[in-house]
Amino acid sequence: MKQFLTTMAGVFAGLILFLVGVPFLLIVIAAGATRPAPLPSDVVLQLDLRTAMTDQDVQNPLSGFGRRSNSVMSVIETLKRAEDDRRVKGLIVRLPETGMEPGAADEIRLALKRFEASGKPVIAHSQGLYQAGVITSTYMVGAAAGEFWMQPGAALQVTGLAVEDVFFKRFFDKYGVEPDYEQRKEFKNAVNGYLHSDYTEAHRTAQLSWMNSVYASTVGFAAADRGLEPAVLRARLEGGPYPAARALELGLIDKLGQLHEAQEAMLETAGEDAQLIELSAYARGAGSHAGSGPVVALIEAEGPITTGRNSLSNPLAPSAMIYSDDVAQALYDAAEDDSIRAVVMRVNSPGGSDTASEQILAGVRAVKAAGKPVVVSMGTYGASGGYWIASEASAIVAQP
Repeated sequence: MKQFLTTMAGVFAGLILFLVGVPFLLIVIAAGATRPAPLPSDVVLQLDLRTAMTDQDVQNPLSGFGRRSNSVMSVIETLKRAEDDRRVKGLIVRLPETGMEPGAADEIRLALKRFEASGKPVIAHSQGLYQAGVITSTYMVGAAAGEFWMQPGAALQVTGLAVEDVFFKRFFDKYGVEPDYEQRKEFKNAVNGYLHSDYTEAHRTAQLSWMNSVYASTVGFAAADRGLEPAVLRARLEGGPYPAARALELGLIDKLGQLHEAQEAMLETAGEDAQLIELSAYARGAGSHAGSGPVVALIEAEGPITTGRNSLSNPLAPSAMIYSDDVAQALYDAAEDDSIRAVVMRVNSPGGSDTASEQILAGVRAVKAAGKPVVVSMGTYGASGGYWIASEASAIVAQP
């Protein structure tokens, strides 16, 4: 019996050590992996847009593992700082082969143009653009660069904008399934796929409305950056797909070349001692940007909206969630802090809990009651509850 108890105690101690010690060790390793290296005196930054981007930085202790992805806000802020950094000589942008979220693409496009306006060159390089949803947004980012390169033999397939929806009604009818949903109004279309076998008139109107708006704005911005009339660019894009050489002939891109050739061209412009580093590495090495005086507080809110708090002690918990206790408390803290003169709340949300949304909106009201303006900056989504929490802000700013 004594041996059995000793064995069980050992097993229990080992289990506790595994459950507590291993996560702690992983966090320590992750923290060490993110320690910045000294920056060279002359650098060319490289921004890789091929990995999925969040709108805001990931709040997860294990986010330092593996390939570090960029967030839209970190890209914009880092490029803004790089504009005034004499060590930074230029920028290479690696475009994804598929589509980008339109709002994110538009904000990155503007950041590239500001960076180039500071006197530093930008090269966008593509290994092909292939039709997948909002691929026009990816082309728009490439068109904003001073030089738009494409790999020889690649294809440019920017022939429109597409969205697919799946409808299950006939499937349900076949197997006797009866979906039971409440639908507030005809334009609340999230459950239409379970209730219908095709688009309702309201659903079709809603889809085509935002699609036509996004398509027109992205083509218009790309046309301005390429020095073409929107109708001309649209006709050329929709006449595709094209091999890269034909895209060059039509003025849709500027040069043909491998990535290595584009990098060498930029490094040659930057100087013989210049080194190529990733934008995320530059952001870590450049350090924090501290100021003094009155403060504008930035409160971030990304993901579905739910009640409760985010438990950062659980590294496996979803990071892209808006927890109403956390966001509301941040708003109340900003209302009571005399050094904070205004609040910018960044919202990127498809919606969620109505009670959680109302809790956050009460925090917005508290800030305004303290005499401080609240400006909402919207990312790609500001839908349903995402609009609810923004609806009483002093102003709402969104990309076209």
